[in-house]
Parts: sequence; structure tokens; C-alpha cells
Amino acid sequence: MTDKFSEFLTPDNAVLAMIDHQTGLLASVRDIQPETLRKNINGLTNMAKTAGIPSVVTASLAEGPNGPILSDITNVLGKTVINRSGEINAWDSPEFKTAIEATGRKKIIMAGIVTDVCLLFPALSAVAEGYDVYAVVDASGTWDEVTRDAAMLRMSQAGVKVTTWASVLAEVMNDWRSNQGYPLGGVLAGHTAYGLVYESYLATQPEPETAE
Repeated sequence: MTDKFSEFLTPDNAVLAMIDHQTGLLASVRDIQPETLRKNINGLTNMAKTAGIPSVVTASLAEGPNGPILSDITNVLGKTVINRSGEINAWDSPEFKTAIEATGRKKIIMAGIVTDVCLLFPALSAVAEGYDVYAVVDASGTWDEVTRDAAMLRMSQAGVKVTTWASVLAEVMNDWRSNQGYPLGGVLAGHTAYGLVYESYLATQPEPETAE
């Protein structure tokens, strides 16, 4: 018998939560190269859009030093951002929690800046309330590797599934023969070294028939 914790991600059972990917906070990230982090964020958001997975974006004190949400995210997921008035833990924000609940989905694909606060705290809170949380650590970032590793350990101890964006994409895709197989493969190819593999794969496929 399967439950929400053992079943795999699908486009129909998950919601994406992007938490505090703000320009001011991004400037402080040191555990991952900035260009790699940005590529991973773009990969994750484009995966959700391509798969039709609903998303919730939130920011903390956007008018202050934390800054606005990275435009890469709003350009893909839309301009709607839940601007929290002071809650450090996004799960404590009624607007954020209500937006997650409104999707009716119990699996949350979650990423945040910084990993040990903006991702860790809502991940722990959501798991405590029965949600199945996938913490995408390579689309998150923090001050240093020690801090990141400590957050990953704490999340794992609490039952959060620590993962990467490409693994999430493959889980959502499930089968190359699905309607989203090629589009999701294109997202993976566009944001990882898988691009050449994907190009080789496409070269072996028959040309689509054209109407005469």
C-alpha cells in the first residue's frame, strides 16, 4: 500500500514553493557558484511551468535590504508574489499557507534562500502538518557549505526529502513517451550538461510527418 510519502511526484500531485529568492539574499550565497545557482533556479521553475505544476512564490521584506524576487523567477512563474510582512518562517504566513492549501496538493517541491532558514523552517513546519516536502538544495543557497550541510541533516532527520532539481524533473517526467517527455527533456538539456545527450537522442528520432 502506498501513501503520499512513498508515491512518486507527478504533475498532478505537487506544488512548487519558491521562498525568498531575493536579490539581496542571493548576493550573500557562498556555498554554490552564482551562475550555477541561477541556472538551477531557472531549470526548476521552467520544469514546473512545462509540467503544469502550480507554484507559490513568496518574499520577506521585499522593500528592505532583502530586495525583490529574482526576475528569472517572476518571468517564468508570473508576477504574483506573496510579500510577507515579517514572518521569517514562510509557513507562519497565512497568505502563503493558504496558497499552498488552495492547490489541494500534499507534495511540496520547495527551494529557498537561505537554505538554513528560508528553506529549512517551512520544510520542517510543513512536514509536521503531514505534507511531503522535497527540499531542492541545488536551487537554494546559503552562507557556506557547513551551514548547508547542517540544514540538510536536520531536514533529513525530520523526514524532508533532500533532492536536486534534475532529479525532481526526472521523477515528474517518469517516461520519455509521455506527452511531457520531450519538453521536459528539453528543459534538462537547456540547463545541464545533458544537452549533448539530448541532442544525440533527438538525432535518432524519425522526422515528423508533414501534411501534403
